[in-house]
Amino acid sequence: MFFIEVKRIFAVIFGSFLVALSLNFFLINANVYASGFSGVAQLVSSVLYDYFGITLSTGILLLVMNIPVVILGWFKVGKGFTIYSIVSVAFMTLFLEMLPILSVSDDIILNAVAGGVIMGVGVGYTLKLGASTGGLDIIAMLLSRINDKPIGTYFLVLNGIIIVMAGILYKPENALYTMLTLYVTTAVIDALHTRHEKLTAMIVTLHADELQQAIHQKMVRGITILPAKGAYSKEDRHMLYVVITRYELYDLEKIITEVDPKAFTNIVQTVGIFGFFRKEGEVVE
Repeated sequence: MFFIEVKRIFAVIFGSFLVALSLNFFLINANVYASGFSGVAQLVSSVLYDYFGITLSTGILLLVMNIPVVILGWFKVGKGFTIYSIVSVAFMTLFLEMLPILSVSDDIILNAVAGGVIMGVGVGYTLKLGASTGGLDIIAMLLSRINDKPIGTYFLVLNGIIIVMAGILYKPENALYTMLTLYVTTAVIDALHTRHEKLTAMIVTLHADELQQAIHQKMVRGITILPAKGAYSKEDRHMLYVVITRYELYDLEKIITEVDPKAFTNIVQTVGIFGFFRKEGEVVE
């Protein structure tokens, strides 16, 4: 597990580097804005300089904006998830301050697309390993747990505000190019990471009780245990049937690996749910 965690930390750092590279080499000079808190910090930095003559870098603003969010995530989302978010934000700020702000191309469309692709790879790779880039990830995850609404709804609202403000404060074209960047970023993230909000895991195991207890210690999810039998071995087994959110997938994989590495797990998309799906803080009567 030590080497797995080290690999995860290096992946988070690499993802932070790619996000910083996308901003400093492609998006900032082109006045095209990224998604989430990165885009908010970028927009605020531009407004402070262009309208008030105040120079405050995107990296510093990103760090300051994430401080209250990280504190909230520590107590409400989970310490493990938040620790990696802290690592991501810290290194992203460091890379944003270290890398020069360049204009790799004078073509704004190329900047929008290339910046979106690189940022999508950085964010998607980070999410794939169960970490986050902080900021909006933590807020969206918390609100989704409370209201049981898709995480994408909250991303859409904030990113919509960024697009509208870019069009009002600068040229309308900036809003259109920002939309292009957000679309490309989202498409790349979806290609690298699980795109569905809810997933169904079917776990065939010889250690059903131990696995059930380990899952319930980590996450608040109902589990149905069904009898199963191996067609080849003729051994009696059990299948655990559980519906999770995509942000819980990494934790579930980690639990299964620790409790029963030989368990067979099938993950499928869940289009919809009817009936009870427990939300954060909800008490079962």
